[in-house]
Amino acid sequence: MTPHVQPGEYKDVVLFLATAGVVVPLFRRWKLSPILGFLGAGVLLGPYGLGSLTARAPWLSALTIDNPDEVGQLAEFGVVFLLFMIGLELSWERLRAMRRFVFGLGAAQVGLSLAITAGVALALGQTLGAAFTIGAALALSSTAIVMPILAERKRQHSLAGRTTFSVLLFQDLAVAPILVTLTLLSRRGGAPMVSPDLLFAFAPAVLGVLGLLVLGRLVLRPMLRSVARAKSEELFVAACLLVVIGAGLISALTGLSMALGAFIAGLLLAETEFRHEVQVTIEPFKGLLLGLFFLSIGIGLNVPLLVAEPLQVLGAAAGLTAVNGLAVFGLAKLFRLRTRAAAEAALLLAGAGEFAFVILGQAMDQKLVDRPTGQALLVAATLSMVSIPVLASLGARIGGRAIAPAQTPETAGDTPASASGEPRVLIAGYGRVGRLVGEMLRRHNIAWVAVEQDARAVETARRAGETIFFGDAARSDFLARCGLGEAPALVVTMDDPDGAEAIVAVARALRPDLTIVARARDARHAQRLYDLGVTDAVPETVEASLQLSEALLVEIGVPMGLVIASIHERRDEFRKALNRPDALGGRTRARRAIRD
Repeated sequence: MTPHVQPGEYKDVVLFLATAGVVVPLFRRWKLSPILGFLGAGVLLGPYGLGSLTARAPWLSALTIDNPDEVGQLAEFGVVFLLFMIGLELSWERLRAMRRFVFGLGAAQVGLSLAITAGVALALGQTLGAAFTIGAALALSSTAIVMPILAERKRQHSLAGRTTFSVLLFQDLAVAPILVTLTLLSRRGGAPMVSPDLLFAFAPAVLGVLGLLVLGRLVLRPMLRSVARAKSEELFVAACLLVVIGAGLISALTGLSMALGAFIAGLLLAETEFRHEVQVTIEPFKGLLLGLFFLSIGIGLNVPLLVAEPLQVLGAAAGLTAVNGLAVFGLAKLFRLRTRAAAEAALLLAGAGEFAFVILGQAMDQKLVDRPTGQALLVAATLSMVSIPVLASLGARIGGRAIAPAQTPETAGDTPASASGEPRVLIAGYGRVGRLVGEMLRRHNIAWVAVEQDARAVETARRAGETIFFGDAARSDFLARCGLGEAPALVVTMDDPDGAEAIVAVARALRPDLTIVARARDARHAQRLYDLGVTDAVPETVEASLQLSEALLVEIGVPMGLVIASIHERRDEFRKALNRPDALGGRTRARRAIRD
């Protein structure tokens, strides 16, 4: 018997989905970041917005979030999924190449911002433990807000974008040590200390990272290969979600953040043939959960406290924004960044981040920071986060037009290009025909990348050292991630007529100027491909007939030059018959060619 369901139990979910359905299209139409919409909606739907009026107007309770704590717990997965996607965009080689910015500039920024903020807190009468906690919480910027803004404006590969990402990456890595340190401080009553306990406290975190790396290397790729062979889209979605959430939970069990575990899982998958298909699969979940995350931040904005103490809260928000921004700008100049790029990175990283809520929340629970101070700082942090989209717009104007950087070790892997930096020809289908096309392109020193839905074929090609990815080439977002936007040509070699037509239609819609050469089963199939916009179609039956004719004519004594000339002439006649500009004449000749 089906249990009775109370509609009110799903009210918060319905409100969030309705908010997403209204906010995203509306703010995109206004050319504003949807982040601002979710933040504003959170304030409106939260206990300090419409929720504060329900005593006077009970009907408003239908338009308010009843369980902000439950929403906040689910919203944390937004950051987890974001870090997983960031890991997928990277590789171990690129991360190693970025170490100067990650562990140099990133570490210097966290240390300098923490020291300045902690010094101010000490001067205002806070204890040493509380000052350290406040400095650590407010020194970290918002990965969840900054990275989507960079991606939306296509600035993630600019110099400022790469610098910003490097700093954010170190900040995410620093969260676990900060939380462990807070636990040790609380045990000693907030007194600083250096003891063997500190080393032992970090041991579980180190073991957790090593465990994730070893387990990921041994399990992830074989598991996804097994799932891919089942050819079940639903099973593949379930496997992707298991990887993200499972890695996050394993990380949390060892004292690390869930986001860091998901990031490591993304790094491990970035080297596999499933990278782009996983990205396409996870993207919708990431978008929804990030929207929920921003909504939860708006819900938590303590509007009455802002009204009661506006000078203190606004002053704290302005102060932390200024400290972080100036610290990033000064250090970026020391690392020899151009002034415009340094200014843009400083504005992007000036605001507080989502981990301020985690750190200050834990600090208040452990009595390191008194609750009134912590609440005021959380409101200030929220206000600084709300200002990030505005600061990012200012930074983009200062930074100027985003120019694709030259291929360097720090940018390798950002774009689907070969080792020499040139875009790759895209081969859709890597069976018998696709392999031959790849061999011919290689003979002429032309870079290429292949996509294939047969997991076994992908595994075999990967072992042979080929650049090939598993996935459905008929999906526009998958093609885009495989480099269709920069590819000089697309070759469709699939033996499935419907699949080939779907790929051609999608590719032509994305790139009207793209050269598309497709394999056709016969003349009728070739005609359909021409109608869809293919540059050239090669029917197997016609080509087989021409090759037979060529062999026959040569064997019976016709000069090779005349044979080749006649074969080319007949091939051109066939193509013209199928691809005439005037529809009536073209179709008439096509039918005649098919009959012949």
